[in-house]
Amino acid sequence: MDFFPPVVDDAYDFGAIAAANALSDVYAMGGQPLMAINLVAYPDGYGLELLTDILRGGAEKAREAGIPIAGGHTVTDKEPKYGLAVTGIVHPDRIITKGGARPGDALILSKPLGSGVITTALKRQIADAGHIAAAVATMSRLNATAARLAQAAGVHAMTDITGYGLIGHSQEMARASGVDLHMRFGALRWIDGALDYGAQDIFPGGMGNNQRYFGEWTRFDGDFADFQRDLLFDPQTSGGLLMAVAPERAEGLLDDLRQNGDNAAIIGDVQPGTGLIHIEP
Repeated sequence: MDFFPPVVDDAYDFGAIAAANALSDVYAMGGQPLMAINLVAYPDGYGLELLTDILRGGAEKAREAGIPIAGGHTVTDKEPKYGLAVTGIVHPDRIITKGGARPGDALILSKPLGSGVITTALKRQIADAGHIAAAVATMSRLNATAARLAQAAGVHAMTDITGYGLIGHSQEMARASGVDLHMRFGALRWIDGALDYGAQDIFPGGMGNNQRYFGEWTRFDGDFADFQRDLLFDPQTSGGLLMAVAPERAEGLLDDLRQNGDNAAIIGDVQPGTGLIHIEP
């Protein structure tokens, strides 16, 4: 179950992004969604046109995932909110958890980063239209294909990158697996505009919360600008899947992801440790 207030201005895009984000919780465990129900909070007096567009965006994204919207629930609230409660299925022997990463594994991230700074720039009315379009395309892309390819490649651990940012969700994987994750900043992919907005210190409030909580488990092994460090704690919406996969399968999985439209990259590897995240230039 996942729902949140609008992150973009267009109601249809908001509905599609929120649906894709909720579906990712099933994909991140290697599962296949079966159905979903709408979760809606909506103010009195707004009229039904915006709500119709939100629900249409969610319904069409669910249709793309191959599942029905089988009802839902609506409450009155001062701010619109939308999301889904998703029911999925996975064989017990094929569940992919956060806790299976092994020393020597390669780390693959299936989507570029930067949705938090770009949507914050939009809220401040300084975002370039092309950057917003790129962010919407990234956030509304389903992780369905990435999850299917991850299952086929036998990945050892997987999680989706959302509100805790790259560092936060990586640290959850490292802690659950009893390892350290080593990542290269230069290997990361970024949505167009993200680095520029980061350099202008255009960050959502959640970045600071993530940094304060997860910073103690993070080691920057090199020289970084402050904004580069901050970008790694930037909260994401409907981000990609972080996968730990055997090194001999990494290049094949990366090629498959890219051939199927994911802007994926090998961003680091897994080493023995105690739950730390090491960031190298």
